[in-house]
Amino acid sequence: MEIEKEMQSESTAGKARVLAIANQKGGVGKTTTALSLGEALSRLSKKVLVIDLDPHANASVHMSFFPENVTVSAHDLFFDDADFKTVWPKIVQKRDRAGFDFVPASIRLSELEVDLKDRKNKGMVLSTALDEVKDIYDYILIDCPPHVGVLLVNAIVASDCVLIPIQTDFLALYGIRLLFDTIKILNKVLPSPVKFRALPTMYDGRAGACRKILNLIRRKLGDRVFSTIIHMDTKFREACASGRIIFDIDPKTRGAIEYMQLAREIIRNEDA
Repeated sequence: MEIEKEMQSESTAGKARVLAIANQKGGVGKTTTALSLGEALSRLSKKVLVIDLDPHANASVHMSFFPENVTVSAHDLFFDDADFKTVWPKIVQKRDRAGFDFVPASIRLSELEVDLKDRKNKGMVLSTALDEVKDIYDYILIDCPPHVGVLLVNAIVASDCVLIPIQTDFLALYGIRLLFDTIKILNKVLPSPVKFRALPTMYDGRAGACRKILNLIRRKLGDRVFSTIIHMDTKFREACASGRIIFDIDPKTRGAIEYMQLAREIIRNEDA
């Protein structure tokens, strides 16, 4: 496999920046962000890996990796005896229609809460695994599960920054409190504080409620909110329904343009 050759040779990419895309409320654009941002970065000549770490496998299904057909997945990284040098070439998938590499999820990821219960340093497994491939990629994006648990902790610990998609809706805003609580707990034990940035999503400028929530997010989080705003765009649904990414449907549609803006903003600001 191509990735095996890349692991054995010097990489042209820099040491990857890892972005965990997380929110403990579903339906806020988390998976859409992982896939659309991954494609945008790749179209800006960055080498990108997207990892689906959610047992629901929404990103995997979107990419036509259906749970019943997946034989190797992100779950393989968490085996007690996992040899990362041999596991990565098996689980990394390449798709002609996507510019990024992809690791599918498995429903078995939901078993890790029990399987890792007595494992030492169980929150560091993914971080250690990623060290094996960081020199191959410029960016590694992790689509996280929506609930607090060992998978979310692994993703946050392994990340350089947590990217939080926040739907501009009152209930969605309330939901991120749980994620911030998790980050506060981790900050007590990690050597350096967890960095995070918020991304307003599903924005409708015609709705007064959306404008109020956006202003509230910016007032509360200040420069930790991306300048880019992701508006509502029906092309996202069209892309999902056809197993494609919005850039394949129409690279000039609003959603595609905004994720390209986000990719450029991230590249400009390496502390994002």
